[in-house]
Amino acid sequence: MDDSHPAAAPQPALVEASGATESPWLRILLRCLFFTVPAIVLIAIISVFSAGFSGVFSALFGGGLVVLFFAISLLIGHFVGRKNPTAALSAFAVAYVIKFVGFAALLLIIGSPSWLDGLWFFVAALASVLVWQTVEIVVFARTRQQVFNDPVEPEVKPQNG
Repeated sequence: MDDSHPAAAPQPALVEASGATESPWLRILLRCLFFTVPAIVLIAIISVFSAGFSGVFSALFGGGLVVLFFAISLLIGHFVGRKNPTAALSAFAVAYVIKFVGFAALLLIIGSPSWLDGLWFFVAALASVLVWQTVEIVVFARTRQQVFNDPVEPEVKPQNG
């Protein structure tokens, strides 16, 4: 059998490899908000039929606390990551501890407001965590993280002879 196509010379790559994604945290934050806020609003709308406006306020409060809790981390990651990308994950860990203690203290100090419907607070908070974390994982998984340094081409020194 005769090959009708001549042997082709190797073609240069049409797409070059790219480096790591530049500070992905703000993009992750926007994507998480894009999906989580409508979920909270939907739960608030559903809650009005069984618990009235206390259900709406409870759902908005529960979902809003979760959004605020996670958004602070991503904003810290964005600002720290722009200056020192390797320090972003350490900043997340420190911020998490501070936020956890701060939010727990805040909730203990203000207590449970009389209008708070525990069921809708919990449903909205749980749904917000699940939606936010799912979106965050999917978007982060699509970022490019540079694990190794770029290869350095050896310098060719001319020989004088």
